[in-house]
Amino acid sequence: MAGNENQAMKETPPRPHSTDVLHQRKKVPFCPMRMAIGGFAAISVLGYFVLYANKKPEASALDVAKVSTGMAHPENTHPRN
Repeated sequence: MAGNENQAMKETPPRPHSTDVLHQRKKVPFCPMRMAIGGFAAISVLGYFVLYANKKPEASALDVAKVSTGMAHPENTHPRN
């Protein structure tokens, strides 16, 4: 019986292997510029919400937006009386 198995293995040709590295696609499914813009927007939104969560009670959402974009002046960052 072992002879039959060896004979069958010799007759079947080996399957061809893919030449791609880890079967990766050659093209990215999305435009790289759109992905970069989307990533920047996601990080910006995440940063805004982190600053908003840590803001002082007297600061408004507009004050947080000004600080996160770098457009704040000292009157936006000091407590109001």
